Amino acid sequence: MKLSSLKTPLSAVAIAAVALTLVACGKKGDDAMIVKIGHVGPTSGAIAHLGKDNENGAKMAIEELNAAGLKFGDKAVKFELLAEDDGADPKQGTAAAQKLVDAKVNGVIGHLNSGTTIPASQLYNGAGIPQISPSATNPKYTRQGYAGAFRVVADDVHLGGTLGKYAVETLKGKSIAVIDDRTAYGQGVAEEFEKAVKAAGGNLVGHEFTTDKASDFNAILTTLKGKKPDVVFFGGMDAVAGPMLKQMKQLGINAKFMGGDGICTTELAKLAAEGMGEETVFCAEAGGVEGEQKAGMEKFRADFKTKFNADVQVYAPYVYDAVKVMATAMVTAGSADPAKYLPALKAINYKGVTGNIAFDEKGDIKNGALTLYTYKGGKREQLAVIR
Repeated sequence: MKLSSLKTPLSAVAIAAVALTLVACGKKGDDAMIVKIGHVGPTSGAIAHLGKDNENGAKMAIEELNAAGLKFGDKAVKFELLAEDDGADPKQGTAAAQKLVDAKVNGVIGHLNSGTTIPASQLYNGAGIPQISPSATNPKYTRQGYAGAFRVVADDVHLGGTLGKYAVETLKGKSIAVIDDRTAYGQGVAEEFEKAVKAAGGNLVGHEFTTDKASDFNAILTTLKGKKPDVVFFGGMDAVAGPMLKQMKQLGINAKFMGGDGICTTELAKLAAEGMGEETVFCAEAGGVEGEQKAGMEKFRADFKTKFNADVQVYAPYVYDAVKVMATAMVTAGSADPAKYLPALKAINYKGVTGNIAFDEKGDIKNGALTLYTYKGGKREQLAVIR
């Protein structure tokens, strides 16, 4: 069966029929080949809503793969999802990675954060296990020279660079301040933002630091208030950005607020509450579809809402596609052995719900897109897709 047919989920009746067939084939034990796909994300902690979003994307893809009754040659295949929680913590992330290595998974989708993805990638590389990150944007991840490291979104060079240029040329920022949370992601995207601001002739008036677990920003915001910024960029996640926006309003800082995909979530408006103004928050998601591709993304979002009774936050469609990409490479190679399907993964050309997926020599997505958003009425509103 071609994987192009997997984009439309099978009905419950069809899924049940496939399941009964597999049981019937293995009266003395299911004789289907088991393919283990690992997934890691923060399903506990401040950004658990993002980790769960990712995990649900993986679950949806795995269920569709199994409903399709795929085979490697004449051998029936059953995909199993091994999900781990890394709490967005590098140490917990490497522990989760080691569990998947010990379980001899055939491939890994994850991690969510750059700070967990990069150290974990060393373990997967050592074990020869291909890894596709759906959301880690720090350039270092794919620049380590690991043959099995891939990502399906644009990196911080593109993300931070586009936002920096936008701050100067479109938002007309005259005094631009930066805050980052010192994580691999937050620091990386902030640095690229600053480079682009300088290249566009912008004026940087300050750079302050916080952590990914902080909740009190009065000291750093008071320092920045004295410099009268009209744009404040934050390199970090929505769980920190929300309270920061509240405190900016309390201190009377009326600057436009910007950030990367870490803040560009449906949850941000709830976390910021009264701190969220109309068209004052701008962010970019490391991905995006346009034209005829929009219909596929809209269908995915609707199916996801029906299945999980939750809206897509950011990354679930990219996880979904990453699982399908890995499975497609395995089917092409007729094997789940990493050494055998890795060449097919490198050469992949897959049309997913997030757009066309093909990788360059580093493992980065070719022609990666960014989607710029603002917030109106407590909801994200798309401004433009940029490549």
